[in-house]
Amino acid sequence: MVAGLTVSDVTVRYGPVVGVEDVNLTVAPGTVTALLGPSGCGKSTLLRAIAGLEPLAAGRILWNDEDLRAVPVHRRNFGMVFQDGQLFSTMTVGRNIAYGLAGMPRAAQRDRVTEMLELVGLPGYADRRTNELSGGQAQRVALARSLAPRPRMLLLDEPLSALDTSLRRRLARDLAQILEETHTTAVYVTHDHQEAYTVAAQVAVMDAGRLLQVGRAEELRARPADRQVAEFLGYSAFIDAALAAELGWSGELPAGHVLGIGPASLHLDPDGGVELPVIEQSLTVNDVAITVALPDGQRARVSAPSTVPGATVRVHLLDGAITPAR
Repeated sequence: MVAGLTVSDVTVRYGPVVGVEDVNLTVAPGTVTALLGPSGCGKSTLLRAIAGLEPLAAGRILWNDEDLRAVPVHRRNFGMVFQDGQLFSTMTVGRNIAYGLAGMPRAAQRDRVTEMLELVGLPGYADRRTNELSGGQAQRVALARSLAPRPRMLLLDEPLSALDTSLRRRLARDLAQILEETHTTAVYVTHDHQEAYTVAAQVAVMDAGRLLQVGRAEELRARPADRQVAEFLGYSAFIDAALAAELGWSGELPAGHVLGIGPASLHLDPDGGVELPVIEQSLTVNDVAITVALPDGQRARVSAPSTVPGATVRVHLLDGAITPAR
């Protein structure tokens, strides 16, 4: 028996339009897989297909080797968390969390609600109204409600995308810890790279309805399957072995490969390195992004703690993504 979730050759169509095409994916029990890709790439469609909300045009979705095609949504025992939380505004926080516990005795329901509120960092919130919650608190309650019935898998569709950046980063770390502590099997949809890397052990990159590559974040960043994956992950320039060596890289490129240069590949090296012209400098949330011109004319970004004076900087190439050439 193959434990956990298996997505086998799945295709979803909307009339003549293909939403997801020929996707294969496995999610082991107790692990989290992120579906990462741009808006409209099919990741939410795939999530809805797993939940049973979208019919399959082809392929199979299995749980522990059981084909779920004939299993209705409410029988799959999969919890779902959406972008807006979808809490019931007429109910208290406690009643929202207890919504899926109708078959349990009242005392057991109260104990489970208390346990869930402790888990998501909201002890004592059971009697609060949902309109008294902040956006982050509402998403914590939505997570608690989904986990309360002990689903065999949790499906999360951009659950943090409506929140501001700093709160989203903080809740992503909290969510990762909660899913790990509860040994929850989960599929997590996001367009945010950092969120995917924080929450999930396995990342599946999607575009145009297809699954491009699946692996750990470190694997994807070090060895993207092709230029399309590398570019989506933030690698903007691609250089050959000779130029990589000229810039100070000590690695080796296999035949037929180039080295992708990302935001963390080039480091300032005022006492050595290679002198490159500065094209522009821009302030980001975390650093100053210095755009430089490489010797072959391509542009790359160097992260710096502050703006630099002058028309050039000296840089050293430390790492990059070994990528198949076109």
